[in-house]
Amino acid sequence: MMEKYCQSCAMPMGDTDEMYGTNADGSKNEDYCKYCYMEGAFTADISMEEMIEFCVPHMVSANPGMSEDEARNMMREFFPKLKRWQKA
Repeated sequence: MMEKYCQSCAMPMGDTDEMYGTNADGSKNEDYCKYCYMEGAFTADISMEEMIEFCVPHMVSANPGMSEDEARNMMREFFPKLKRWQKA
């Protein structure tokens, strides 16, 4: 199975639906994680660049040996491919 990523913050969603956000009707949203999308709306009204800066420390802590600049550069390449940022 191909790994699913949140289409807002790029966090891996795992093999279960426990990380999925929720739609307005309470159903699971398979595109966005529970931290980015809740009850049918994004939890933060921020730009892609602001999201990248928010995610840098999380990416560095999850990947020992990765620098902040490496994390930032990786996200700047990957984030424009995510569904949320393609409209922006």
